[in-house]
Amino acid sequence: MIDSKLMASKPEDAGVDSEALEAVFARAKREVDEGLIPSAQVAVARNGKIAGMRTFGRAVQGGEEKPATDETLYCIFSCTKVVVAAAVWTLFEDGLLKLDERVADIIPEFATNGKENVTVEQVMLHTGGFPYAPFSQDEWGDRDKLLEAFSRWHLTWEPDSRFEYHATSAHWVLSEIIYRRTGIDYKTYIRDRITGPAGLDELFVGLPEEQNHRFAEVGWNGEPVEPPGGWGEVTPEAILGFNRPHVRAAGVPGGGGITNAGQAALFYQALIHGGEAPNGSRIMKAETIEFATNVRSEDRHVDLMFKNPVNRGLSVIIAGDDGNAFMRGFGRTTSPRAFGHGGAGGQIAWGDPETGISVGYCTNGFTEWMNTARRITAISSLAGNCAR
Repeated sequence: MIDSKLMASKPEDAGVDSEALEAVFARAKREVDEGLIPSAQVAVARNGKIAGMRTFGRAVQGGEEKPATDETLYCIFSCTKVVVAAAVWTLFEDGLLKLDERVADIIPEFATNGKENVTVEQVMLHTGGFPYAPFSQDEWGDRDKLLEAFSRWHLTWEPDSRFEYHATSAHWVLSEIIYRRTGIDYKTYIRDRITGPAGLDELFVGLPEEQNHRFAEVGWNGEPVEPPGGWGEVTPEAILGFNRPHVRAAGVPGGGGITNAGQAALFYQALIHGGEAPNGSRIMKAETIEFATNVRSEDRHVDLMFKNPVNRGLSVIIAGDDGNAFMRGFGRTTSPRAFGHGGAGGQIAWGDPETGISVGYCTNGFTEWMNTARRITAISSLAGNCAR
């Protein structure tokens, strides 16, 4: 439940134009009405408040198909990466971690099969060279198995020689770095340092058992079809695995966050306001966020399919001013400084420090990749136009 103090009584009270916000809602509802996805949820926030939030459609929740509501929880898949990254950013802020450190010096189990010189920065930029390193869903949550996996993993290519998306492997490494440098399990650390102080009590990395009845089970519209270039380890079977409670409970750091659109939007309100959360708590310094959200990937690091610069900060994507922001999930109306991350099914979470707008979009439906790309562009573009 979102604190009522963080919900604007009307959009204008949050500095958002009502008509522009209704256009966001209409676009989110359209694909549900057309039967392309079973349900969707969207929220737009500004000035520390949710200007509006709507949920459309039906979803299987607790084993029963019923209307999705604002209380329904969704897996946000790779949008989770920035939540985990924010926890890592605090390690830099606290002097517990440096970008140029070798992972092997922090996690000795990682120092095998040519991985000895992979740095923390390379892991966070997806240039570490182990994009397909396997770790079975059935072993998620078992730290001993994870350490065994680290020792087995090998390089696919030389570190920093290219960019290739590490769907889960890089963030498993980051989760263990959090533990090695704090002595605290990453899920607990995220709750105690980031989501708890920010008042985001329903932004879960690891879904508690008592919340399973609210989770919208995921599924495909028709036969699962992978996009051109494939998804690597993000297979249809892996996606459907999130319909198993133990997978949701594991809180896979690269893609297992579960929340609602409002909490996702409020998370970015904290980041685009210099680390001050909407409830007034400070989760990190403004300088830390600036450090983490500058583009660090060089022009030679390009998307393998579209050949555009990837515009990566520390486990976060930056919109950029090269005309390709819409290819990165930010639509066509955000400022170059907007940053965030998308999810495998077209989920969206980003914030724009120049306009003050942040957005969260959730769905449990997977559909044809080009349709998903058009939806992301449309919703992000409409949300970017909401500032009053």
